[in-house]
Amino acid sequence: MAIVSFNKTVLHNLFSKPKTRKVEKEYPEGTRGHVENDMDLCILCGLCSIKCPTHAITVDKNEKTWSIRPMSCIQCRCCVDNCPKKSLSMGLRFQEPGSEKVTKTFKQSEKAIAAQEALMKAAKERAAAAAAAKAAQAQGTAPAAQAPAANPAAQAAPATPQPQAKPEEKKEQ
Repeated sequence: MAIVSFNKTVLHNLFSKPKTRKVEKEYPEGTRGHVENDMDLCILCGLCSIKCPTHAITVDKNEKTWSIRPMSCIQCRCCVDNCPKKSLSMGLRFQEPGSEKVTKTFKQSEKAIAAQEALMKAAKERAAAAAAAKAAQAQGTAPAAQAPAANPAAQAAPATPQPQAKPEEKKEQ
């Protein structure tokens, strides 16, 4: 009896239209593919590796490298959405499957490393100047208030604003 019922179902399925319809999934542009990193913009902050749910991304600040295991990546865009410098993007091509696990490692260029060091040096100088100004204000003597009293000629001359150098220029001098 079961064979007759089965044969009836098979014959019905062979000669009738499918009950389901085929749906083509359309993904938004840039959401499916592989992760690309512009290492000249990357500051190696590590937020992408923290936000990655599969831990496919590794950031090594000492070696100045950024690594990804493409076959572990699920293309969820968490790393791209959380990148503060927007150096990560989604490529349009899918990662080709392979027979072995591969880790792609990217190293920062010397130009990018030098630019980051210059920015860090400038930030440290600004922080030191702000700390010195705060300490002077806490003592009750501001350096700007002492300068005009010591030199009356400087008080009469109008102050002209001096152009400030960029952090990159400070490193060269």
